[in-house]
Amino acid sequence: MSEVAVIGAGYVGLTTATCLAHLGHRVICADIVEERVERLSKGEVPILEDGLPALLAEGLATGRLSFVVGARKAAAVADFVFLCVPTPQADDGSADLSFVEDVTREIAPVLRRGAVVINKSTMPVGSTRLVEQILGEAGASIDQVRVASNPEFLREGTSVEDFLHPNRVVIGCDDPSVAVRVSELYRALDAPILVTDPASAEMIKYASNAFLATKISFVNAIANLCEAVDADVREVTLGMGYDQRIGFEFLHPGPGYGGSCFPKDTAALLFASRNVGYDFALLDGVVEVNRRQHERMVEKATSMVGGSLEGVTIALWGLTFKANTDDLRDSPALVIAQRLIEGGANVRAFDPAAGESAERAVPGLVVVSDPYEVCAGAALLAVLTEWDQFRWLDFNRVRDALASPNVLDTRNLLDPVALRRRGFTYEGVGRS
Repeated sequence: MSEVAVIGAGYVGLTTATCLAHLGHRVICADIVEERVERLSKGEVPILEDGLPALLAEGLATGRLSFVVGARKAAAVADFVFLCVPTPQADDGSADLSFVEDVTREIAPVLRRGAVVINKSTMPVGSTRLVEQILGEAGASIDQVRVASNPEFLREGTSVEDFLHPNRVVIGCDDPSVAVRVSELYRALDAPILVTDPASAEMIKYASNAFLATKISFVNAIANLCEAVDADVREVTLGMGYDQRIGFEFLHPGPGYGGSCFPKDTAALLFASRNVGYDFALLDGVVEVNRRQHERMVEKATSMVGGSLEGVTIALWGLTFKANTDDLRDSPALVIAQRLIEGGANVRAFDPAAGESAERAVPGLVVVSDPYEVCAGAALLAVLTEWDQFRWLDFNRVRDALASPNVLDTRNLLDPVALRRRGFTYEGVGRS
C-alpha cells in the first residue's frame, strides 16, 4: 500500500483518487473548494460519471480515501503526489499552466524525502522539466524529490472503466528506478506499461488526442461528401471499419468534436508547433473542418425551416458535448444553439443532465425539463447529443407537439425510415 496524494478533485483527480484507493492505496485527495470537499467527504459525487459513486463510497467505507482542503495537507504525508489541476486554454491557444505552477510552489516545502511528483493533467511538452525547476526554486531538493509524467487517457462517461482497464499506462521519467516505483501503483491492472522519457510521454497524450480529433473531422468531411454524391455514410464507415488498420472507433459523423480535451489539446499542439517553427497544416485543417461542421448544422436547420431563422421556434434535444456526462465545455450543441439565436430563432432545449448552467452559457436559451414540452409549437427538432433515451420516446406525441414535423438528427441517432413513416421530414448527417 502506497501513500498517495491527488491534488484536484475534478474529473481526472476524482477518478484517479477513487480508482487508486480501489486498487488498495491510501489516498488523500485535495481541492481548494471547501464545499466540494465537504460533499465528497459525505459520499456525494458532484459530477455525472458512471461508477464513481460506488468507488467513492467504497473508498470512504474502507478508510483508504479521504478529502482535505489545500494541497499542502495532502502532499506532506504522501510518497506520490499526482497533479490533477486544470490546464485551461489561454487566449493564444497555449495551455495555461498557472494552476500547476501555483500548486507546485505550494507543496514544494512540505514534500517528503523520496517523494515523486506526477504530472497527471494534460501538460505541454517540457512541463516535467518546468515542475522540477519550480520545485527547486520553491525549496524542494531535486536530489530528494523526483518528477514524472503519467498522462491520463480518460473519456468522460467511462473514466472509471478507462482507468481500471486501460489500453496502456504511460510513464515518462529519466530515472528508471522512479519509473518502476510509479509503475508499481498500477501493478493490479492488466495493461502494458510504457516507460519513456518525459517529453515523449507528454507528446503521446497530445498526439493521441490530435489523431482522434483528426478521425472525427475526417469522417465529418466524408459525411458531407456523401450527401453531395448520394452515398450513405453509415455504409461507408461500416466498410471502412472492418479494415483493422482503421477500426470502427471515432468514425461517427456528427456536429463536430467538443469537450474539455480535443479543442484545448489541438490548440495547444498547434501553439507548440508554431513555437518551434513547424507548420502543422494537417491539424490546422482538422480544427477548421470542426469549426465548419458547427456552421453546417446551422445551415441545415435554416434550410429545413424555409431559409430564415427570424422568429422561428426551434427545439433542441441534448446540450452536453456527448451523452452520459453533464459536461458542457466546448459543446458543439451550445455553439449551434448560440448561432441559431444569433440568427433570430427562439430556441428551447432539453437535456437529461444539463440545466441552468446551459442557460448561463448561452444567453437567450430556454431550458425545459421535459422532452415533449420542448417540442410544443416548434418548427424543427434538432438532436444535438446522442443520449440513448431519445431513441425510445413517443414520436407520435413528438410529431403532434411540433408545429412542423421536421427533425434534424445531427448524431444519426434516430431511425429515418420509422420517422418518415410517421410523417416526419428527416435529415441526418451523410445519410442518403
